[in-house]
Amino acid sequence: MSIINPNLLRLAAMALADVLAGSGPADAKLGWFFRQNRELGTRDRAFVAESVYAVLRRRSFLTYLADGEDPRKLLLAWLLRIQGMSLRDLDEVLSKQQKEWAQAIKAKSTDAMPLAMQADLPEWLWETLAAQYGEAEALIIARSMHLPASLDLRVNTIKATREEVIAQLTKEKLASENAVVATPYSPSGIRMAQKMTISRHPLFTDGKIEVQDEGSQLLAHLVAPRRGEMVADFCAGAGGKSLALGALMRNSGRIYAFDVSDKRLFNLGQRLKRSGLSNLHSQLISSEQDPKLKRLNGKFDRVLVDAPCSGLGTLRRNPDLKWRQTPQDIIELSAKQTAILARAAKLVKAGGRLIYATCSLLQEENEAIAEAFLAAHTDFTLVNAAEILAQQQIALDTGKYLKLLPHLHQTDGFFAAVFQKAASSEKAAVTEKIVEQIAVPGKTLKPKKSTRTIKAAAPRKAAKAKVKPA
Repeated sequence: MSIINPNLLRLAAMALADVLAGSGPADAKLGWFFRQNRELGTRDRAFVAESVYAVLRRRSFLTYLADGEDPRKLLLAWLLRIQGMSLRDLDEVLSKQQKEWAQAIKAKSTDAMPLAMQADLPEWLWETLAAQYGEAEALIIARSMHLPASLDLRVNTIKATREEVIAQLTKEKLASENAVVATPYSPSGIRMAQKMTISRHPLFTDGKIEVQDEGSQLLAHLVAPRRGEMVADFCAGAGGKSLALGALMRNSGRIYAFDVSDKRLFNLGQRLKRSGLSNLHSQLISSEQDPKLKRLNGKFDRVLVDAPCSGLGTLRRNPDLKWRQTPQDIIELSAKQTAILARAAKLVKAGGRLIYATCSLLQEENEAIAEAFLAAHTDFTLVNAAEILAQQQIALDTGKYLKLLPHLHQTDGFFAAVFQKAASSEKAAVTEKIVEQIAVPGKTLKPKKSTRTIKAAAPRKAAKAKVKPA
């Protein structure tokens, strides 16, 4: 690493102080900081942002080394003990007092460091993960999220193929500096080891690629929508999964993207314009109990609930979340997840599927919610996630649930469960009634209708509901 400008180090410490001071998201606070310091160039902004996020990822470890949370000391600890810089590298940019801090940080032993600090997790979260996975695996999982995530892209197969996009990126010689490879599981994913500015790239502006973690891409395949179906993305957000579903359906059928945030749906609208899709309709709702949802009960073939959650599976990208969440937050989120899933279930037609997902690592938000739902909704059964993916030639078996972990799958932490609603019993009821009519006591009567005729007599499958676009 080249010698750092003293003023840049000072600005990084100021930005870090802002982030550590309050409870808001780190990205929002950094955005505000950069708006107040517009003179910073692209490389300087990158250094400040990288420094802040690096400290947030290793905050517990660095606090131990720095004997507190002085932002200047935390940055020194990061540069010296994680980035591997020497005291000589920093000699020209440090004051006399800072040199003394640096020497103490460099000399401090970590032999007696508690496991929670080694994992860089708050105590409550470490205890939860250790109880759930065991200490050894919990430590591996936590450490896998100390490094930044790769840049994952989803190719919009309505407009391009993965091979075409990889060829174009390679032709631009990006591959020489940043390996461009196909993702191991998602058939439309591309992975780049390092970040690059993608928002102005022609592939992005033409709608041929979207930024989307491979785990999120796999969730769309788990929904497994078919052409011509009606699909609901019940907590759509900015619509990344809605767009992926639209591409899988080859622009047929209809997708409803529901969300409570007008801003997020506006962002979806901007992405939709680039995508070339015409089968997606956004709908603002006040909550999961919005009255306008009632007319859609029993209308959808597939309903995806990517529920609001702690986000603790995304710590590679959002390391501040582990310091902002509390055990009480998890309790409140679990109650919200239960309510949203129960309401979304009413939208599913007979024989349709409901898919519940989070980007959390915690059983309280994952398996516990799925098991409670099945216990309360006996008309739904669990469908094996690995079998659904295998039907789409995706060789990924994590058991009956989809469970993705950064150290195993190089994705964010994801969980998903697929529930199938029982098919309508009307057909069976009609058949039983006919049998009763022909079974006269004391006589042996032959049915007047063949088995084929009886089947034909059952009510025809209801025509697809026509719902006006939102």
